[in-house]
Amino acid sequence: MTSKNRQVPVHDEAYVWVWLPGATEPVVAGRAYRDGAYLSFNYGRSYLERDDATPLYLPELPLKAGTIPPDSGLSMAGCLRDGAPDAWGRRVILNHTFGIKSKDADIGALDELTYLLESGSDRIGALDFQKSPTEYVPRAAHGATLEELLSAAEKVEKGVPLTPELDQALFYGSSLGGARPKAMIEDGDKKLIAKFSSSTDTYNAVKAEFIAMRLAEQAGLSVAPVRLEYVAGKDVLLVERFDRIKSEAGWQRKAMVSALTIFGLDEMMARYASYADLTEAIRHRFTAPKDTLRELFRRLVFNIVCGNTDDHARNHAAFWDGKHLTLTPAYDICPQSRTGNEASQAMLIKADSRRSTLATCMEASPNFQLDEGAAKKIVKDTLQAVRSEWQNICEEAELSKVDRNLFWERIFLNPSIFEGEYDFR
Repeated sequence: MTSKNRQVPVHDEAYVWVWLPGATEPVVAGRAYRDGAYLSFNYGRSYLERDDATPLYLPELPLKAGTIPPDSGLSMAGCLRDGAPDAWGRRVILNHTFGIKSKDADIGALDELTYLLESGSDRIGALDFQKSPTEYVPRAAHGATLEELLSAAEKVEKGVPLTPELDQALFYGSSLGGARPKAMIEDGDKKLIAKFSSSTDTYNAVKAEFIAMRLAEQAGLSVAPVRLEYVAGKDVLLVERFDRIKSEAGWQRKAMVSALTIFGLDEMMARYASYADLTEAIRHRFTAPKDTLRELFRRLVFNIVCGNTDDHARNHAAFWDGKHLTLTPAYDICPQSRTGNEASQAMLIKADSRRSTLATCMEASPNFQLDEGAAKKIVKDTLQAVRSEWQNICEEAELSKVDRNLFWERIFLNPSIFEGEYDFR
């Protein structure tokens, strides 16, 4: 039995529900609605009258009555777009809701309102989207094993029909971001994202990410906890969610925004995102700006050392408490395979340069309020941690000798990162 093709619905509005700080149940905050070519937003009167009402994000959506159109250059408020699924989730939705197989899927076939309303409710951050302003109905699934979820993800990639049970189980995680196959699971007092291998992988991307995340932790970075599972002959990476807190009354949600939203950019303009702009935002809007700048510099250095060039502006995020921003733990540190030596980061590092070298990091260090000595120490400490912990983490990952040879000094510590005037070899 498979999902039947059905006509794509036309949605004109979605009600935005939010978990306020410390709450385990959502309240309706307002309405996002079609306004010509854009999605505008207005807060509900009942929400504005609450003593504990917080703006969904500033300066985008200040607490005020009336229509709030998206900022110039955006089709909808970035903080709302942060709650929408990305490439993988959109493929799952096309399969689940409309019976469109992955190989035939055009993720641009549906509009943002449809993706917001048709995706799972346990999305990243503290928002959800509903068709009703008075009744909250979560779009969730009954539990499924990792083996079942892995099987379902593989079938979606191949365009193979799912059973209704697997279809529903995979749909639960459809609101997650990113392009790689993944699902959502609950494990006691933790919620986890399960990340699977893809049929297009040319190397063991699951173990590469595990190793990078564990090395980042050993290097002293604040990162999401991870562990590896071996399921049905495949590696699965489990990443602990840091936007959920289990309490006696239920699950609390922590509001988050991406760096793309902080920049006021959309996907089409993401190529203009830069570390310089993020450091400026940190200096003016983040809690503990000095420590946060140092942490961000360490993440930049580590990304280059481990070969993660996928450091785009959706892979940086901050918690939002209604007034202040606080950098989240690092996530999605995914080393990338490369055909040559030279590589570029997804975000600009300094001026118009995004070259993946430690020298570029050093040139940008003043933006992080670091003098040359402090920046050099961070680079050297990072290199020392990676070199000293490499074998231990590879053993932990049960990485084969062939893959170790593939990763070492090709992806991790590629010789090209040492090019430039600074001698870190």
